[in-house]
Amino acid sequence: MAFTEVLQRDQAIKEIVNRSRTESQAQPWGQLYEGQESPQVTLESGITVRPADVARLVGLAYEDYRLADGHLLFFEEEDQQMVRRIVDHVLDKFRSLPDRPLSDQRLLSIVEKTLLYLKEYEIAKILVIQRSLEKIQLDEKVRLIRRNGQIVPWNTSKIEVAVRKAFLHLKLDSTPAVDVARAVEQKLADGSKAFVHIEEVQDMVQQTLMEGGLYKAAEAYILYRARRDMLRELEEARQEQIEEPSLATLRVVEENGRTTEWDGEDLRRRIEFGLLDLPEISLSSEEIERELHRSLFDGISRRDLNRTVILNAKAMMELDSGMNVFAGRILLSYIYEEVLPWSIMDGLGALRNAHREAFTESLRRGVDIGRLNPHLLNYDLGRLADAIDPSSDWAFDYLGVQTLYDRYLIVDKTGREHRRIETPQLFWMRVSMGLFIAYDNPEEQVIELYNLYRTRRFCSSTPTLFNSGTMHSQLSSCYLYWVDDSIEGIMMRGITENAFLSKWAGGLGGSWTSVRGTGAHINGTNGESQGVIPFLKLHNDQLVAVNQG
Repeated sequence: MAFTEVLQRDQAIKEIVNRSRTESQAQPWGQLYEGQESPQVTLESGITVRPADVARLVGLAYEDYRLADGHLLFFEEEDQQMVRRIVDHVLDKFRSLPDRPLSDQRLLSIVEKTLLYLKEYEIAKILVIQRSLEKIQLDEKVRLIRRNGQIVPWNTSKIEVAVRKAFLHLKLDSTPAVDVARAVEQKLADGSKAFVHIEEVQDMVQQTLMEGGLYKAAEAYILYRARRDMLRELEEARQEQIEEPSLATLRVVEENGRTTEWDGEDLRRRIEFGLLDLPEISLSSEEIERELHRSLFDGISRRDLNRTVILNAKAMMELDSGMNVFAGRILLSYIYEEVLPWSIMDGLGALRNAHREAFTESLRRGVDIGRLNPHLLNYDLGRLADAIDPSSDWAFDYLGVQTLYDRYLIVDKTGREHRRIETPQLFWMRVSMGLFIAYDNPEEQVIELYNLYRTRRFCSSTPTLFNSGTMHSQLSSCYLYWVDDSIEGIMMRGITENAFLSKWAGGLGGSWTSVRGTGAHINGTNGESQGVIPFLKLHNDQLVAVNQG
């Protein structure tokens, strides 16, 4: 059978399993062993599994197998003989087992191996699919991003089932799938990621299979992915032909002066991104799209289009509290496109690799324009790039993203158009690197601090965020000073020195109590003092004049 036909049959079987679990009336397979109490096994949960229980387990898988072949009757004499043949072999296995409880996994493995021994590969595969719908293991710390952008809880059994199907396609024992699934889950736990894309998980599965020397299974899994991708593309092409037309197409003037057609598809992708894993929003995607289209007109420039969409998203924060995070993600998508070799049309699956690619280039550009310390390039940049997790940005609300964009992300001002060279996650990593720049082999410490930053469990003061890793790594937050009662003290300490201090960020706390009050006698000029207020005005104007960035 061709691989594409195998995939189509697997999909049909999965639909049958789903339907049969809710609609069909299961046959009384347990009656085939009615009254027979041995051999039996006890599970770790305390449940006793008798021959009738095994018959029901095998019989349900056999029903779906017959349904997939188009049969509607499957309790005839020949069907009963088939199920009896399988169950008898399983019971023979029970007789040779040691007298101790079995895990659920071990029981199902015995049934599956028996099916493989009897060359009933299709029934074994159906048993695996049934298990995927029943066995759910959740880890609330890890969420999976599907290809359509939907975020769902992590389910280890899905990995195990996919790998088992690869083994069963090769007519091999699928027991190693358990270890592969556990290894993938451990890799994710070690990476401490909040979100992981399905493509990244599948890459881990391939890598784990290869590391375990399971090359034939790895090849089958790779082919399975390729064929699935092909079928998805065909389905997407078919859907595009029947989709209803959306809002009117606009002509947009690009930065190079050329005019292009804008159909709003990238805006719809941004809306999908903005709504990912958010609590229930009172507005539908279509209503949000219409709101974001406000004030757009034919012949608008690309810059004005982007700015208008962001402002419209910001205005929607008044309509629903959840739109605060939504608006932040809309702004984030434009920041990503400004900094990274990435477009919203590439999807979230490409975002992590785009950060990896841009990380080293961002540091080099910062060094070239004189903003970053060249010693940052001496780190193991590949290792640090692998630790960057862009999904940590998605919890920011609009004000948080806007503040980072306006105040903290380094800007390249050497060209005609000013451009950011950092995303929020590149910024956190650069700050972490700057703090450990004098250490030997500090990558592990850098990653630990970065993880504290990105999960928002800790944040340094503004001067540290401004200056860490730059050519002037002034990290102090506040300076205290005292002004004495003389023109030299006031003008040198109170004005001039404070100008140099405030240039590199940091607050100023001063004691001006020694300066004489209004009307006090000035011995040197024989005049009267105007008090401290005129000098504080000078000090305030100096602080305004010295721009901290």
